[in-house]
Amino acid sequence: MTFDETLVPSEVILDAFFTMHDPTQVNRQGNDVGTQYRSAMFPADANQRSVFEAAIKRASEWWPGEIATTLEPLGEVFAAEEYHQDFFAKNPTQGYCLAVAVPKVNKIRAAFTAYLR
Repeated sequence: MTFDETLVPSEVILDAFFTMHDPTQVNRQGNDVGTQYRSAMFPADANQRSVFEAAIKRASEWWPGEIATTLEPLGEVFAAEEYHQDFFAKNPTQGYCLAVAVPKVNKIRAAFTAYLR
């Protein structure tokens, strides 16, 4: 993911990350279970790690329970399969999108209206 910090500060991106999923769940998101569903952050350097730690601390102020999000070493990064690229835009009527993604998108839009165009 790339973004322009002059338009949307990194803190806002990180707060959106913690708004759009439940960071208190270990190795799951709703009915999806497994380590691939864990809440994890992969800082590229010590400075980014500090920024991520601050975001975890902010999130802990508004989420009940302990934040399970882990900070893990950044390894090799792979692009998602083509069918996952822009999945929501390509599949707006798919069951998962309607039941899970739409409510999350609406939650983000409500919480971060200042950054919508």
